[in-house]
Amino acid sequence: MVLAVICGLFLAGVIAFILGIGFVSSMAAAGSAAPALPKSGVMVIDMSKISITEQSTPSQPDVMSLVSGGSMTQNVGLWKAVQAINKAAEDPAVQYIYIKADGASGGIAQLQELRKSLSNFRMSGKPVISYIEAPSTASYYLASVSDKIYMTSHQGGSSLITGIGSSLMFYKDLLDKLGVNVQLIRHGKYKSAGEGYIKNAPSPENLEQTQAMIDAIWGSYAAEIAEGRGMSVEAVDEAIDGLKLNLPEDFLREGFVDELLDREGLENKLADLAVVESFKKLKSFTLSEYISAKVMPNTKVKNKIAILYADGNIIEGEGKQNVAGDYFSREIAKVRADSTVKAVVFRVNSPGGSVLASEKIKAGIELLKKEKPVVASYGNYAASGGYWISNDCDKIYSDATTLTGSIGVFSMIPDISKTVKDLAHLNIVTVGSSKHADMYSMMRPLDQDELDYMQASVESIYDRFVNIVAEGRGLEPDFVDSIAQGRVWAGSDALKIGLVDEIGTLEDAIKWAAAAAGDADLAAWNVVEYPKPLSQMEMMREMLGQRTPGENIFAGTPFEDTASMFLNWYARVKKNPADVTFARIPYVIDIR
Repeated sequence: MVLAVICGLFLAGVIAFILGIGFVSSMAAAGSAAPALPKSGVMVIDMSKISITEQSTPSQPDVMSLVSGGSMTQNVGLWKAVQAINKAAEDPAVQYIYIKADGASGGIAQLQELRKSLSNFRMSGKPVISYIEAPSTASYYLASVSDKIYMTSHQGGSSLITGIGSSLMFYKDLLDKLGVNVQLIRHGKYKSAGEGYIKNAPSPENLEQTQAMIDAIWGSYAAEIAEGRGMSVEAVDEAIDGLKLNLPEDFLREGFVDELLDREGLENKLADLAVVESFKKLKSFTLSEYISAKVMPNTKVKNKIAILYADGNIIEGEGKQNVAGDYFSREIAKVRADSTVKAVVFRVNSPGGSVLASEKIKAGIELLKKEKPVVASYGNYAASGGYWISNDCDKIYSDATTLTGSIGVFSMIPDISKTVKDLAHLNIVTVGSSKHADMYSMMRPLDQDELDYMQASVESIYDRFVNIVAEGRGLEPDFVDSIAQGRVWAGSDALKIGLVDEIGTLEDAIKWAAAAAGDADLAAWNVVEYPKPLSQMEMMREMLGQRTPGENIFAGTPFEDTASMFLNWYARVKKNPADVTFARIPYVIDIR
């Protein structure tokens, strides 16, 4: 544990240093004017250089890439990307879109929504062309929207198209060696967020729900790939399960690409499509450049639609890098007080977290709903606390791959007395005013009365969760209980059981909000975003220690949502023992 903390602090220092370099470069870029675009050219979307995020934020470094001499990935907000692609479809200056798909990664729903916008672009009659060299599941899924997919004719590029999987991590054996005894109190046989700390293998229920989620997500992705390539889902599955996609010739034979080309051959194709004499005469611009030049706030109109982003873990307090109860409640109040905001899109991309913070945010949304239409749009996940805060919106749009539901509750209290005695060689003696004064000290195991006490609290909160879902969704509590028990559902399955209203994108939700506010024409609205994204300097301050206990010191690193969950939870218990009850899913799933 001590080693993990030291490693974490060292890693945080490295990231802070690199962020400082990024801050200097971003400040230099901030003063430059919007790029001048050619009169006619090709939009290039290089997925190795951009990351599609919920909001456009200052770029954060891929630490390992920068250490090895790579470049910083630019964060592009999903709504800005969609707006740019929509504008490009109507812009005579944009001849076609060229996607360099290698390097694509990110949230399952964000990729799906980006792909949907590219599909809409094709409907304008303009082509989308993709090129791949070392395809992954994510990059090929995105490329499969294209009119033509070209692949390198050179050997050596690795194929990583192997489907979608999730690796569940279990810490019990390690914690046993360290002398840490985790006491888990929960309601819901599928509520597995704390399971990794008390077991060394998944429960049958956890395996069941995880397999069902993976199958639903892959079913959606495979269907889109099959449609894009004019083949059956069975043919897609057979090629992947049979490991038939290895060499470039395999991709061509199986119908996954249209032609194998070397660099010169690709350049000739791109030049011919742009109707220019040679590749050197082809004019191009990046998605980011087009956004800077073309995607502007519609400040000429007074009335607004607000997108309110709940992006990250739900925590108690004032932190800005997650969804903090007190800070976020004030943001909701700002939106409610702004008379020019006529409708709100509540964009939820959260795996949940603190029940107390979730209750504060839900109360704010209820007040907001009394004055303005509020539609929920679900991103990669809107589960546990993420579902708690949003289930009673006027309408809920979810992506087919969104992880949602997880209606369940748990508490965890670590007993580190053995660690302190056997490893640190310390003796702890507690003096208290009553029998249970040291209940949350973590220096002894809970007795049965204390376990019963905490279980009663968990049961009460679970009943509250079930009832607010029943009321918000117009369902019977007994039915909600039957689909709850902490179970996580993919959006496509959540639709079938009434947890969401419609499968749709952020853009669909914005269009609904516009219609609900009285004018379905988006040109009549100024779409604004809350909260305001953090600047690079604010990110640095948070990274250097000015943060709320409970925020993830490993955010953006490979340790996020694994061992760091335990360390940050430990910090929360020490700060506020009463805030130890969670509504959170056990994992997040990215596709690569």
